[in-house]
Amino acid sequence: MTETMDPIHKISKKYSENIEILKAQLGIGTSYDVALREFEIAGKKAALIFIDGLINDFPLVEIMQNFACLDREDIVPDTLHKLLDRYVTYVKALPTDKLEDVITKVLSGFVVLIVDGMPEAILIEARKYPARGPEEPDIERVTRGSRDGFTETILWNTALIRRRLRDPKLRTEMLTAGTRSKTDICVAYIEDIANPDLVKKIKTRIKDIKIDGLPMAEKSVEEFLTMGSWNPLPQVRYTERPDVAAIHLLEGHVIIIVDTSPSVIIAPATYFHHLQHAEEYRQNVAVGAYLRWVRFIGVAVSIFVLPLWYLFATHPQLLPAFLKFIGPSKLAKVPLIWQFIVAEIGLDMLRMSAIHTPTPLATALGLIAAFMLGDVAINVGLFNSEVILYMAISAVGTFTTPSYELGMVNRLFRFGLLIMTGLLGLPGFLAGLAGIFLLMVFTKPFGIPYLWPLIPLNLKALKAVLLRSPVPLENTRPSVLKPQDRSRQPAFNPARKPVNRTRRTRK
Repeated sequence: MTETMDPIHKISKKYSENIEILKAQLGIGTSYDVALREFEIAGKKAALIFIDGLINDFPLVEIMQNFACLDREDIVPDTLHKLLDRYVTYVKALPTDKLEDVITKVLSGFVVLIVDGMPEAILIEARKYPARGPEEPDIERVTRGSRDGFTETILWNTALIRRRLRDPKLRTEMLTAGTRSKTDICVAYIEDIANPDLVKKIKTRIKDIKIDGLPMAEKSVEEFLTMGSWNPLPQVRYTERPDVAAIHLLEGHVIIIVDTSPSVIIAPATYFHHLQHAEEYRQNVAVGAYLRWVRFIGVAVSIFVLPLWYLFATHPQLLPAFLKFIGPSKLAKVPLIWQFIVAEIGLDMLRMSAIHTPTPLATALGLIAAFMLGDVAINVGLFNSEVILYMAISAVGTFTTPSYELGMVNRLFRFGLLIMTGLLGLPGFLAGLAGIFLLMVFTKPFGIPYLWPLIPLNLKALKAVLLRSPVPLENTRPSVLKPQDRSRQPAFNPARKPVNRTRRTRK
């Protein structure tokens, strides 16, 4: 029978008692990857306990070599401090007197040293997680810029941010959630910029997570942060780029990094945060502004083109004379509304099939869907060619959306508008549009208006959203975040020119 353990059970001076409890709790002897290495230190029984595959062997070899040549007088009295100060030659090592801490740390990748007669254990952080190297994220590619991205290792992710922000005020607080998974969650913020109330609210919600495990990592954490709402609008932003995370930290946002996930959470996020992309800031100011507006147009096209075309095709009296060409000249065998519904569902089936298809076969799958199925459906009279055309235009608009989460929500909005327009015509379209607008108005992630700076109106901030401003003119942080330090740099004066002291005037 497995021995139960009091959560505040203290480490005993009796070596055998400690080992017996740890064997029962960690499954030593049953789980092949939980290792117990017993040996002696100056005649005292000792043991190292660790998870094979999560540790770095080299520092442990060095530590055991130090122990091999010790005499009893080298470690007594005050065994704990002598071992820590002289012989545990590793950067991070700390004592604990709680068996619960020992178990948690072992499962997190620490090495634990237990010594007979010592009522404390030494936790040695010699972790070495299996991980891939930083690579460019697939979703947030840029033409020019850094090619490193977050990985599944939380320590690497904080290092990638530290490399870009050498600010002593940058705080990376480690929390743990999940009674069984013990998932590491890092809350990162700049202490003298971020709103303390926002930081406190996010940390409180993470600490209140009482679920058994978080195997889905950041997505599960997000649902706890947003209180499990059915609201489809993404209330946080995801990024796999360290430079994007760093710029949001400088604005006053809070970054949540969950171990085992290459995506970090940026909180809070408004609707317009999901329309920004790093590519705009890797190009000339004018080019960046142009790209931003192309993206805005693409997002609008992805939502409104199909419902509007269907509305005008079924109610041609709404069209002015010069747009009378809109609409099918010949109806297919399937009603228009069902053509759109089938096309929408078919597009999502194609997307999911592409995800589950091996990469070498994905191109063939796309060709089959685009040419064979679409062309045959038109030729046999099931679909109108205009339906396929406008569906393709909407799909292209969806792919221009920088945020994958917002792109999926825009699909739901488009589908809802189609259904409302099919049922009620123009009143249905207007009612659906009003419903989407009201949903955005009443959405307030972490108390932040979702449509800021449009509602409530902030003309200066709205100008920065609509036009990609030159970096020397970006002097203030977003006021909606209530940052402690509003100023990013002194006001830029373009009329001020540097003085050339080496220039001589001619007489």
